[in-house]
Amino acid sequence: MPKSSASTLRSRGLWLLGPALVAGVAYLDPGNVASNMTAGAQYGYLLVWVVLAGNIMAWLIQYLSAKLGVVTGQSLPELLGARLRRPWARRAYWLQAELVAMATDLAEIIGGAVALNLLFGMPLLLGGVITGAVSMILLAVHSRRGPRHFEFVIIALMVIITVGFIAGVFIAPPDPAGVAGGLVPRFEDSGSVLLAASILGATIMPHAIYAHSSLARDRFGGDPRADAETRTLLTATRWDVTVAMVIAGSVNLGILLLAAANLAGVEGTDSLEGAHAALADGLGPVVATFFAVGLLASGLASTSVGAYAGAEIMHGLLRVRVPLLARRLVTLIPALVILGTGVDPTLALVLSQVVLSFGIPFALIPLVALTAQTRTLGAWANRTGTTIAGVAASVLLIALNGALLWLVLTGS
Repeated sequence: MPKSSASTLRSRGLWLLGPALVAGVAYLDPGNVASNMTAGAQYGYLLVWVVLAGNIMAWLIQYLSAKLGVVTGQSLPELLGARLRRPWARRAYWLQAELVAMATDLAEIIGGAVALNLLFGMPLLLGGVITGAVSMILLAVHSRRGPRHFEFVIIALMVIITVGFIAGVFIAPPDPAGVAGGLVPRFEDSGSVLLAASILGATIMPHAIYAHSSLARDRFGGDPRADAETRTLLTATRWDVTVAMVIAGSVNLGILLLAAANLAGVEGTDSLEGAHAALADGLGPVVATFFAVGLLASGLASTSVGAYAGAEIMHGLLRVRVPLLARRLVTLIPALVILGTGVDPTLALVLSQVVLSFGIPFALIPLVALTAQTRTLGAWANRTGTTIAGVAASVLLIALNGALLWLVLTGS
């Protein structure tokens, strides 16, 4: 970013928004859709409070990630790569982060393939290839036109996602009393605990944390600036994160409310295909088509951001810069293999969430620790209250992801 005065930055207004909206796409990926749709269909409005709580924690975590990139001019993976001095430690850290990013990408490619199958009857393997090819085009926009143009494309897809998933709520609105009752924190049985953990696991994702610090660095980091300019950028960042999380939270809540109001007790809604069929039967083909289009946009946008995150993880931890398109080709292979071998897409989505759960501590703990250090952020280090909130959110999320792993692996 060129050197600018604080007043010039303030005058540019909306220009400062964008990185959080791109990172926020991670909160609207097919894993979120599946978790929220299943929660609404099986438990009605019971878990509304989980979606809201997850969104509040996501705001704090994404802001800390963005602040790290703005103030230091480095991404979280770059800072970790500098702190981990032993090569074997950097490689081990990269390996777990890379596996998590690939697991996330798996869910996103599968979501896009399922959407193309629902819309056009396309075979899943071909749908996966097309989803991957379109994501390569989106990454080419980033490589050749820069981060700002990439942001415009992803934000446009976010608009499509929002319309696709929210349209049904206006056609068949939820019960206000039921929504109000869902604000009271409670569980019904072990199944509701599992779904709550799944919702939070699909909401707070490691690759979104890594990506947001990189996106903020790309837009705002790297140039010396006065304190007033940094303060202006952090204020804009808070607005950016707020807008992104309001959109993501509204869409996720809308998916749950749509299912709670119209699919409660309907069989087969624990899969994306089943949910689409139930929407078509209950609300008609138009709402079902909107849902499928939203799912397709979700897969395309989130897999592009996931591929970007994977490249940044490799660059920061291994100090190796592999072209985005080359990485995209390599990371596409596991998803295509799974689609080609006929593995149940819903099972693959669940397993990807399990793998993702392993990576949560490795992203959250360093993020809170680094943003609390004055030697890293100087005067912009977290206040005590912010650090306490970050620690509390991290402990809760790690515990819930641990519960998710236990419930899934033990079949409880």
